[in-house]
Amino acid sequence: MRILHILNHIQEIGNGIVNVAVDLACLQAEAGHTVVVASGGGEYDRLLTRYGVKHVLLDQRRQPLNLLRAARQYQALVQTIQPDIIHAHMMTGMVLAWAFRGKSRYGLVSTVHNEFQRSAILMGLADRVLAVSQSVANSMAQKGIPKAKLRVVRNGTLGSPRDRLSELPPVTLQRPAIATLAGMYHRKGIADLIAAFEPVAAEFPEAHLYLIGNGPDRPQFEAQATTTAVADRIHFEGYQAEPQRYLHATDIFVLASRQEPFGLVLSEAREAGCAIVASNVDGIPEALDGGKAGLLVPAANPIALAETIAPLLRDPELLQEWKARSHQNLAWLKVARVHTETLAVYEALLRARR
Repeated sequence: MRILHILNHIQEIGNGIVNVAVDLACLQAEAGHTVVVASGGGEYDRLLTRYGVKHVLLDQRRQPLNLLRAARQYQALVQTIQPDIIHAHMMTGMVLAWAFRGKSRYGLVSTVHNEFQRSAILMGLADRVLAVSQSVANSMAQKGIPKAKLRVVRNGTLGSPRDRLSELPPVTLQRPAIATLAGMYHRKGIADLIAAFEPVAAEFPEAHLYLIGNGPDRPQFEAQATTTAVADRIHFEGYQAEPQRYLHATDIFVLASRQEPFGLVLSEAREAGCAIVASNVDGIPEALDGGKAGLLVPAANPIALAETIAPLLRDPELLQEWKARSHQNLAWLKVARVHTETLAVYEALLRARR
């Protein structure tokens, strides 16, 4: 099968959409398919090359002249590759693949991650729309995407070709360590977590909070942290290429998101054996086996967050119980399962088109 993936970039910056696409491309090439990735470029080019995936530069920045150039390049690329499947992971690539399909007979597949964005509706132009959780599929159906197009392929990161954990030294954190790994955006609930940590830290003077990730709202969160009485125990660690090193040193992992299609990081926190506290929103319960693998709390509620974290620190046996529960039933979170289910969608679509 000839497969073309289109996305805005392949930068190694912790973008979950990019990570999913890179994992798929690598495993598809490893399985013997001819795989090409078209993007604006980035550090994952080396990994793709190592797996036999060809990368082609396709600058999709949304400027009129640049988009015209991208359209011409896209059409030439399709004529050269003659793909069986085009898999669009972001909106601009989706529109290019749909608008300039012409007489090409390729099947068009999209993956929807952030369905809360207005542009997500455009991903429904594809022949098959992959939702990263049942929650996302339900949301897309409510937006008017026909259910006949929708397929649920839940996210998974375990066993990723991107994993270099064994090559790197471990991180030493001050314990008990509470951590989150997320983009520094308001929707990730970072402000809620900082607010929740203050009363927790007052009761547990040895507890520290580690905020791992970067983003445009980080300065606001740093300013908020300085106003607390425990600013010296709130650590902004920035982007980490191998965040698993932090997760393996974490006691309680928190994902306080107000919106979250699935939460790729939850699979990594589970593999690391962290006790998990997370918002009961969108696809998070699915990633935590309906609450069997982590404690679910209302979103945007720092008091509830603090009242859920504190008992884990008071009771070592309870903490160990939730660490063990998070580490159970991990097989379905492997990238191999995502790869297999995605290929099955491709094959069924091609059969239907014939």
